[in-house]
Amino acid sequence: MAAPPSDPIPSGAVPPGDAPRVLWDCYRHPGRESGVRCRRCEQFICPDCMITAPVGFQCPACVKAAPAVRPLRSLVTRPVVTLTLIAASVALFVPSLAGGAFLSGGGGELADRLAVNGPDVAAGEWWRLITSGFLHFGLIHIGFNMLILFQLGSMLEPALGRARFALLYAAALLGGSFGALLLDPEAFTAGASGAVYGLMGAAFVGMRRRGVDPMQSGIGGLLVINLLLTFVIPGISIGGHLGGLVAGSAAGAALFATEGTEPGRRALGTAAAAAVAAVAVAGALLTASTPLWPF
Repeated sequence: MAAPPSDPIPSGAVPPGDAPRVLWDCYRHPGRESGVRCRRCEQFICPDCMITAPVGFQCPACVKAAPAVRPLRSLVTRPVVTLTLIAASVALFVPSLAGGAFLSGGGGELADRLAVNGPDVAAGEWWRLITSGFLHFGLIHIGFNMLILFQLGSMLEPALGRARFALLYAAALLGGSFGALLLDPEAFTAGASGAVYGLMGAAFVGMRRRGVDPMQSGIGGLLVINLLLTFVIPGISIGGHLGGLVAGSAAGAALFATEGTEPGRRALGTAAAAAVAAVAVAGALLTASTPLWPF
């Protein structure tokens, strides 16, 4: 009898007639002939064990041990949270048109009631920390913010999931309110810019963690340009932008560091992001009641 070939036989090949029979029996069902190898473990499998894979066949054990595969259509999900945030901002902007907010400035009575400022927050109107993020002063203001929100939300929401993305946005928005009160507590500040800056920071952190160069993707350049505009254009809330950026980056780092891990670690990352939001609220309330700047 001739010696068996030293080179491995390709998957799906028919064995030479003089090869030992044991090499061609299904490893899960001894005695059943097989001419196909599992694509992953390279062991021979019979027709009952053959599971169609993207390329070739796999055995049941390898299929069970493989990580879950998300089909492409599941990655192209509608960003429901993002669209809801945009709808809320637009719904709040329409009534402000009566106050002369079509192109710039204004906001009318809504700005007096919903924009964030130190004295009113200190008087107990804590909801301004949230409502200010949905109020805009002019068509250019809301148009620019909603455009970037849609672009970033369409990228981050499918990656993080709806609940964790909503938490990220809340942390960034509250961080923006905290920053606005910290640097300019007397001003009436509004807009989604702080939250949007937070999303930019989170996208930057997430790409770095996944091995993608943010400067090559366009996110890095977008962030740099917007930071320059923050300090160049008058009337922009520097504190709101920087506060949102810091809070969003911190929350995003916690969420991206625990994505795809076991439930315990994911819960820890979610708790860390929630802690960022809580610190922002506590800092905003403390700053509103005890301003650091004598304005």
